[in-house]
Amino acid sequence: MIDLYYWPTPNGHKISIMLEECDLSYNTIPVRIGEGDQFAPDFLKIAPNNRMPAIVDRDTGVSVFEGGAILIYLAEKAGMFLPTAMQQRFEVLQWLFWQAGGLGPMAGQLSHFVNYTREAMPYAHKRYADEYDRLLAVMDVRLRDREFLAGEYSIADIASFPWVLPYKRLGNDLDKFVNLRRWFDALKQRPAVRKGVDLGKDWKRAERQSDSARSIIFGQNSQTVFDAAE
Repeated sequence: MIDLYYWPTPNGHKISIMLEECDLSYNTIPVRIGEGDQFAPDFLKIAPNNRMPAIVDRDTGVSVFEGGAILIYLAEKAGMFLPTAMQQRFEVLQWLFWQAGGLGPMAGQLSHFVNYTREAMPYAHKRYADEYDRLLAVMDVRLRDREFLAGEYSIADIASFPWVLPYKRLGNDLDKFVNLRRWFDALKQRPAVRKGVDLGKDWKRAERQSDSARSIIFGQNSQTVFDAAE
């Protein structure tokens, strides 16, 4: 049994999709990021960066934080979605790191300026919208001659899908990315992907727009970390 510390965001969806794809038994523990659950002492022992997702594998006693590391752990545990042959393995890993270092952070910053800022910031909005657009094009070109990012379906696809999913809300249009659209539609039809994305969709999300939630989520600095460590 795996304890999944989770909230329904793209980073959370990476892990819920993976658990469903691998048919691994898990227990979902909500981390209400708008209420400060990520600063609870017990959670910080598992995830010192005060971010979800995180897991605790009750079978092995191993805890893991950071989405990419969790995906690798689960892939190795289940023997799925991460090849063992060196060349194929690094095809997957480089696209996993590409998502963690590029697609996720850029889409996340764009989402902040689209969904949460209360004043117009045209330069910041355009900066991240353009970069998100560029990264979608990188995926589209990559998918011209292969079905999935690393050839076979893998943790690279599982990590990337949740950050493509909100493309409309982020102001983009997949119809101009023919290959990415094909990939996106194929993943969206997978039962495990649908179940993973649906996990927690009925949980309260409005709290993230309240003043207290905004302060907790977006008002963090070094003092926040020091205070939580006390």
